[in-house]
Amino acid sequence: MPIYWAFLTYMLLRPGIENKEYSFMFPGIDKVLHFSIFGFLGFCILVSFPNIKKSTYILIGLSYALLTEILQEVMGFGRSLEILDLFADMAGFSLAIFVYNQISKRLP
Repeated sequence: MPIYWAFLTYMLLRPGIENKEYSFMFPGIDKVLHFSIFGFLGFCILVSFPNIKKSTYILIGLSYALLTEILQEVMGFGRSLEILDLFADMAGFSLAIFVYNQISKRLP
């Protein structure tokens, strides 16, 4: 999990590059990516710390998402703070709780 977290931080804060158009790209793909990567991060946290309080879990997710968005704006590397990215991040974190709970119910 620390390696994924470090990789995620690097990817979220690295300088923006000019996007090329690929056949699989569509408007809003960045929101899908935010949703997915934060969902995976949230799931990893829940697996690593199964007894974590939900309030602590949400606070960690919100703090990390907000911090990365603010740093994107402040660092001036061609990235910007977007509220919709923050919502996508938290939606992914929330879905991770649901998926984790569903899987936990099915395992002995």
